[in-house]
Amino acid sequence: MEREAPTRLSYPMPDGSARAAALTAVEAVECRPAPVVAYESGGSVAIIGPESAVLRAADSLGDNLDCTLVITEPTGPDRPAEGKPKGREPIHASVDHIRGYLGRFEVLLAGPDGPVGLGAVTAGGRPWVDLVLDLTTPGLISCALPPVGYYAPAGDPAALAQALAEIPGLVGRFEKPKFFDYNPALCAHGRSGIRACTRCIDTCPAGAIDSLGERVEIDSNLCQGAGSCATACPTGAITYAYPRLADTLERLRAALGAYREAGGNRPVILFHDAAAGQETLTRLAPRLPEAAIPLRLEEIGSVGMDVWLAAIAYGAARVLLLVPPTAPSSVVAELETQLLVAGELLAGMGYPRGTLRLSRETRDDRIISELAAPEAGCLPPRPAGFAGLNEKRTVIRLAVDHLFREAPAPRPLVSLPTGAPFGDILLDEARCTLCMACVSQCPGRALSAGDERPELGFVEENCIQCALCARSCPENAIAPTPRYLYDREARRRRRLLKSEEPLRCARCGAAFATRGMIERMTTRLAGHALFRGAARSRLALCAECRVKAILEAEQEQAAGDGQTPGERT
Repeated sequence: MEREAPTRLSYPMPDGSARAAALTAVEAVECRPAPVVAYESGGSVAIIGPESAVLRAADSLGDNLDCTLVITEPTGPDRPAEGKPKGREPIHASVDHIRGYLGRFEVLLAGPDGPVGLGAVTAGGRPWVDLVLDLTTPGLISCALPPVGYYAPAGDPAALAQALAEIPGLVGRFEKPKFFDYNPALCAHGRSGIRACTRCIDTCPAGAIDSLGERVEIDSNLCQGAGSCATACPTGAITYAYPRLADTLERLRAALGAYREAGGNRPVILFHDAAAGQETLTRLAPRLPEAAIPLRLEEIGSVGMDVWLAAIAYGAARVLLLVPPTAPSSVVAELETQLLVAGELLAGMGYPRGTLRLSRETRDDRIISELAAPEAGCLPPRPAGFAGLNEKRTVIRLAVDHLFREAPAPRPLVSLPTGAPFGDILLDEARCTLCMACVSQCPGRALSAGDERPELGFVEENCIQCALCARSCPENAIAPTPRYLYDREARRRRRLLKSEEPLRCARCGAAFATRGMIERMTTRLAGHALFRGAARSRLALCAECRVKAILEAEQEQAAGDGQTPGERT
């Protein structure tokens, strides 16, 4: 949450004065600065597209930039080319794909034996260019937030004019914030070759996140700070760093505390982004309801249910997110998913569903109506006292625990929609063999084995509903079930899902497996040619006794053949 830009808000009534106090309190909270990502650009530009468009663009950019012209469509015989710029020999080729960012774009041309780097066919052989002006339609990079330094006007004259105006200025060193932190130890992306959570990959509008098997990799150069990866992450492995979650919460707490102390009534937190949202706020300022406290974010997708629920716990009557029309569809979809889950959590405690809302309105009067709706929202609860933390799931639990204590009509639990990061698991005891494959895969340590005997335990508070347990179970005995159990002690208590007496070796008596596991193996191997007679009975022996039994059988067979066991083949 950046510093609030000066906006001329009205303050004639008590709520207006309270809002002024709230915004002053927000300004007083210092945020830890985010680290930066640096780009170096020497001004080399690849201009790609139809011949006439490429030549016109090169002419507009002048001779101050090092332009490489890639002609993907030659001018037809009835449309002569407009002349080749001096010193710029065009390359006629199809482009396979483009990857990279400002200062380091790779342009790969389609070749008969596979993609060929642009540097392999140009003088000097530099393997990358600093900027790309892509005049193909549609552009060669399709993500909603393309890399810094990549321009694809897609036939829009205004966008082309803007690109031609900006490109000459992108020479030198540039910095942007590193918008995220990533802790792979908390990541539920995968285990042992089994893929589970892909929510950050699915929601990233910049194509900045890739799978590395059991974890993900986030390219900070491609990241545009949309924030939906952190919002979507069920474990808190990815957190937003511009600002940190803890700083955002402290600003919320300060704002609502100051508003309350100044006598304000039923505050509404209005989150908006720093671009389109700030423009809308400036336009609406004279008519903005005095109970509305505007708080600016770098991107609207950077806050999710942890921040929204904390705002209600800190004393807000409502939270409204002003989502700009330009927000990428994947970001909006994630916000809607978060809203659905958070809305069910609140409804399960008796709070009105209108307490949290997303607004995609573009008409000023409708935005004002949404903010002023007297029937929406809740009576602000007694404010929570927990401090801003940088742990997403802890913040959600603290907020919900507080709201549950203050709830108008609490229920013991609530079912949640698919995709919610909280819940139970259903175990088919008849199928479960207590093999413990699920325990070894669980990233949240929700599942645990017994110490002295075969048993499977479960702690609901730790479950993130990633389904790794279900996907790793060889018996298909586990089904995740999204829900929220409001009783804190019950959530944290280890619950026994299944327990068995250990199966003891038929020869030495040592415990070595579970009865269910051996019975399942015996059933499955019943028709196998190698598991008949004595071989089948040896399944009831521990590993050591099984080896002894095999050696004894070989010795008996060898004695019957007049050979020693070592002489038999």
